[in-house]
Amino acid sequence: MELIAAIPALILAFLAVAQMAVVGYALWTAGVAARAGARAAYVGGDGEKAARSSLPAALRRGAAIRGGDRLAVRVRAPSLIPGLPRVPVTARSGLGPGDAG
Repeated sequence: MELIAAIPALILAFLAVAQMAVVGYALWTAGVAARAGARAAYVGGDGEKAARSSLPAALRRGAAIRGGDRLAVRVRAPSLIPGLPRVPVTARSGLGPGDAG
C-alpha cells in the first residue's frame, strides 16, 4: 500500500531531474552556438547566422541571438511538464586576439 502512495512522488522527482537535464542541455547547446558565432564573427563572417545554424531545430525556433563584442544566444528549454513555462537560458561568448586557437 505504501508503494502505491509513493509512486506519484517518484514520478514527480523523476520529472524534476529530467527537466534539469533538459535545461542543462539547452544551456550547453546555447554555449556551443555562441562560441560558433563568435568564431565566425572573429574571422569576418556572419556570427548570428553561424550561431543560429549550430542550434538544433527544436531550440532554433524562438532563439534570440545578439551580436556585438560578445555574442549572446538566448534559447528557451522545452518543458516536460505540461502547463509549466519554458525556461530561458542565455550563453555568451566572445573572441579577441589570442583566443582563436
